[in-house]
Amino acid sequence: MQREEFIQQLWLDFIHQHPEIGGLRLWPLDAPVEYLALLTLNHRHHGMDALMPALAHFGYRIRHRHAMADRGLLVNLLAPPGAGPWLAVAELQMGTLARRPRALLETLVDQAPESAHRGPNRLCRGRPWPVPDWESYQTLHQAHPLAALLAVNGPRLHHVGYDCRHLDASLEELHRGMEEAGFAGTDDRHHGLFPISPLVDYRFYPSGSRRLPFAEGDEHRVETGGIALVQKSVSAHQERVVELLLPHHTRCQLS
Repeated sequence: MQREEFIQQLWLDFIHQHPEIGGLRLWPLDAPVEYLALLTLNHRHHGMDALMPALAHFGYRIRHRHAMADRGLLVNLLAPPGAGPWLAVAELQMGTLARRPRALLETLVDQAPESAHRGPNRLCRGRPWPVPDWESYQTLHQAHPLAALLAVNGPRLHHVGYDCRHLDASLEELHRGMEEAGFAGTDDRHHGLFPISPLVDYRFYPSGSRRLPFAEGDEHRVETGGIALVQKSVSAHQERVVELLLPHHTRCQLS
């Protein structure tokens, strides 16, 4: 698998989950994506240490690393060798969960077949373990919403981010278009997968919640991702928007 095929598989899996995003026509279909935000967890084959060989095979290199203790996250920003979307890989740290929710999530993850842990497409083949029951989901959600999301969704693409500059429109213009298309956006910098730096203007648009079947046969609606629009709030910065995306105080020194 080549990098372009990997990105296409991520996108197709994402659109399968969020067809309303695939139906947007506010910008050209071939408009460049600034970043792809993925959610995974530091357990067995799904942590960054296990994923990195495949991502390095596609040419990705870690450029920035951010630690967010209040969210129990490590976020790695990975750059491709040339043009193309960066990857923002958010890794939930299992050790930040209390004992019972951690055991619930570990039990689910450990039921995944070994075949689910092989190959570079493990981030775009869907949830590799059984769906939890609703009570377990609620327990996980109370402990950490991202733990609950991983339980029902698996490690995969959470949202796509677009730089408004490449869409030839301002954030305000695109925001009006998104609202007309039925998306209720928020400029809350803590809504979504990770907190956002004040160096960028930002809006996150959750996709419509999906009705998912749980282990005991009941169905419930769950929000699983969305789309983000970003633009630099200070034009003097030479970096790409994705490099300014996360708060500077969370940045770690790469060894």
